[in-house]
Amino acid sequence: MDQAGEAVLGIEPGVTDAGEAAAPSNLVNLVYTSVTAMIRRRQLRGGHSIVEAKLAAQLGVSRTPLREGLQRLEGEGLVVKGGGRSFVVRHVDLGEYLQSLKVREILEPEAAEAACGHIPEAEIAAVRREIAGLQAGSTMLHTDAHWQSDDALHELFARNSGNDVLAQMIRRLRVTTRLFEIARLQDRVAPDLREHAQILDALESHDGKAARKAVQAHIRSLQRFALATVR
Repeated sequence: MDQAGEAVLGIEPGVTDAGEAAAPSNLVNLVYTSVTAMIRRRQLRGGHSIVEAKLAAQLGVSRTPLREGLQRLEGEGLVVKGGGRSFVVRHVDLGEYLQSLKVREILEPEAAEAACGHIPEAEIAAVRREIAGLQAGSTMLHTDAHWQSDDALHELFARNSGNDVLAQMIRRLRVTTRLFEIARLQDRVAPDLREHAQILDALESHDGKAARKAVQAHIRSLQRFALATVR
């Protein structure tokens, strides 16, 4: 929460609602980025309990920034409260994944069509370079670079859709589907890149109907792939 938000809620900036001094933001960010990376790299898996004392020692931080970083992750849906006060990496099963994709299938084509003609050319070019670089590689497993490119492509049309509520809903749903994909769909690089390039082509040509169709086809492809490969 920024200082303006704290003021609205009547909280003195830099002080928690319990009256304790807030942790330095750089340490909270360290916890947030480190745990996010551990989840992406499958070092922390769905259902995995986070041992706070061990993690704090590993990251070289105290309990306060650790808890604040984990609470931020909880707010984004990456971790949940387990037994007692401990945090657990959120587990997403096939049923929740497919249901979330169904909702994304409604929202994301709408966002893509709305974004057409409103995306800066430089942003499109940057995502194009990322996709081209990944297509030139040889790995068939998702890496941090693949996940970052995936985020960049979907964020491109969500952010430029002109509807902040729609964009935020898409981001939340993508947290859910990403948790499942990290655990179960590690070998879907080639079709992702091909389908992302088709979406980008439509966005670049300002063809709203083609963008809608390409995004819808991409999400349906994810559904079919999961049903065919996940047991």
